Amino acid sequence: MVPGVGFRFASYIDNYMVLQKEPAGAVIWGFGIPGAIVTVTLYQGQEINMKKVTQVKAPSNTWMVILDPMKPGGPFEMMAQQTFGTRNITLKVHDILFGDVWLCSGQSNMQMTVLQIFNATRELSSAAAYQSVRIFSVSLIQAEQELEDLDAVDLPWSKPTSENLGQGNFTYMSAVCWLFGRYLYDTLQYPIGLISSSWGGTPIEAWSSGRSLKACGILNQGPIPQDSVTGPSEHSVLWNAMIHPLQNMTLKGVIWYQGESNMNYNRDLYNCTFPALIEDWRQTFHHGSQGQTERFFPFGFVQLSSYLSNDNSDDGFPQIRWHQTADFGSVPNLKMPNTFMAVAMDLCDRNSPFGSIHPRDKETVAYRLHLGARAVAYGEKNLIFQGPLPENIELLAHKGLLSLTYYQQVQVQRQDDKIFEISCCSDHQCKWLPVPMSTFSTQTLTLDINSCYGTVDALRYAWTLWPCEYKQCPLYHPSSTLPAPPFINKIAK
Repeated sequence: MVPGVGFRFASYIDNYMVLQKEPAGAVIWGFGIPGAIVTVTLYQGQEINMKKVTQVKAPSNTWMVILDPMKPGGPFEMMAQQTFGTRNITLKVHDILFGDVWLCSGQSNMQMTVLQIFNATRELSSAAAYQSVRIFSVSLIQAEQELEDLDAVDLPWSKPTSENLGQGNFTYMSAVCWLFGRYLYDTLQYPIGLISSSWGGTPIEAWSSGRSLKACGILNQGPIPQDSVTGPSEHSVLWNAMIHPLQNMTLKGVIWYQGESNMNYNRDLYNCTFPALIEDWRQTFHHGSQGQTERFFPFGFVQLSSYLSNDNSDDGFPQIRWHQTADFGSVPNLKMPNTFMAVAMDLCDRNSPFGSIHPRDKETVAYRLHLGARAVAYGEKNLIFQGPLPENIELLAHKGLLSLTYYQQVQVQRQDDKIFEISCCSDHQCKWLPVPMSTFSTQTLTLDINSCYGTVDALRYAWTLWPCEYKQCPLYHPSSTLPAPPFINKIAK
């Protein structure tokens, strides 16, 4: 912002926007002449709801007010007036709703549009029924320094239409973001604001601040393999231009779909870089919004799906999937509080016209994500939002069996002799061997380990690029159709 350029709102404050509802207060801010008085008035029809007065600060030339917490609903109008000496300038924004505001970010699987997914025609034609779900898309911009405001906007706040949701491939509005918002609206029945800020082929380092990279010991740019990284890869450039400028807004939460580009780049550090990004975004948004965005706001993410690679030996994807949970296997956990995850490894798509790395079933992804949001962000009790994981693994060596007891009910959808593998060690050498399922009941499963003539050191499940065909993994939760997530565990001797 050049001094004296005039009076304006921050670039994402516009007609049709959704502002965060109670218990938080929505932050309204913009730029003006230092020392000028700014009065912000919220009204509905002719009736004034509230007035807030502030002053433009130097040297940033910014002004900011925090609205009183509002119940969900609308529409409202907002007027901001700058008074400097005898000069008055007035700005107006109309058709504002109050509800929950979610930010959606990541790489190309988040960037894919409704036009590119299964059932696109049906989805686009039903968009008009969701007039209270508003969408906004940040332009693809990178910057060397943290920007105070967005440099450009691809899609200003809009009501959903088949045109803006189906604008083209990887342009404008994210399908996962839209579908997640639509499912939330179906449940909550009040306005939802969706902000899409994503860029295909980008590693997590581009979305991370220098602080969070430093926390993981990443100080300088490493050589970047060009096969999986096709977008901007310089450290912090997308954080600077596409996330930091949003820091003052009051948010409900974030959803994230990224990781493919870290398969061959700082893969072993992802169990640090991802939790560090979450922590840093939370701190930044809480601070930027003057404490209005919750300090530990809910953060949801999609665990990587599957794809067909020429290199079958590569366990990059399984490693990233595991690291996405900070090596716990599920979330929320000690390193990742107030987070939720959608498992997607069974949503493979070998015939996707965008390559198998871009599966088209984004509806199931968003459905699973919204279940996590309902449980973690909205506190819905007794809602199953993740598939079964074993709580106890017991070696019954005399019977040649490994016994798994699960936290919750588990349904064996089909027998699979390869998806479980044990690390079998003899003469100080270990190798992974597939082990068949032997018996199972509602919460237990036994594996036949007779193929191992040494000691069984570890067990892993679904530790492969392509664990199963579409919705055909062996283990699910019986009523919720949620797949058991992949895991790797040491076996207690």
